[in-house]
Amino acid sequence: MASANKPHDDSFIIGNDDVLGISVWKEPELSKSIPVRSDGRISLPLLGDVQAAGLTPLKLEQDIATKLQPYIAVPEVAVIVEQINSQKFNILGKVMRPGTYPLTNSATVLDAIALAGGCRDFAKQGSIYILRRNPDGSETRIPFNYKAVIKGKKVAQNISLQPHDTIVVP
Repeated sequence: MASANKPHDDSFIIGNDDVLGISVWKEPELSKSIPVRSDGRISLPLLGDVQAAGLTPLKLEQDIATKLQPYIAVPEVAVIVEQINSQKFNILGKVMRPGTYPLTNSATVLDAIALAGGCRDFAKQGSIYILRRNPDGSETRIPFNYKAVIKGKKVAQNISLQPHDTIVVP
């Protein structure tokens, strides 16, 4: 996941279940790989619980460095997102394995259907749709014609998924 390893991507917000690589220069016992708990916090030696969810990696670096100042003169902290597990999508209906899956890199609708084991018999492959939540709370319904896309037609419908998209295979 090359895109996840940018240490200062200000657009990425850390979420629950993400795995962070915390590195404190010249302090190997303070450097570790650690998952963000369901309460949005991580536990670090000397510091105890630190809020991580809702912050960018850069802001978390600054918070940890500030909290380490009583113990280390000039703490050099790096936070790298090693695994993005907080961003998920759903796939429902007539697929082999419906459920919630982690959203990786630029997964498309076809990727999602493949991950879910493909369409089951009698699935309405021409009537698949994606429900996407808009910033204002409303939902947009985006059509997806599986049969046409796999034949090389309507390939523009094979969009990249966004966090919290729900694919419905009727």
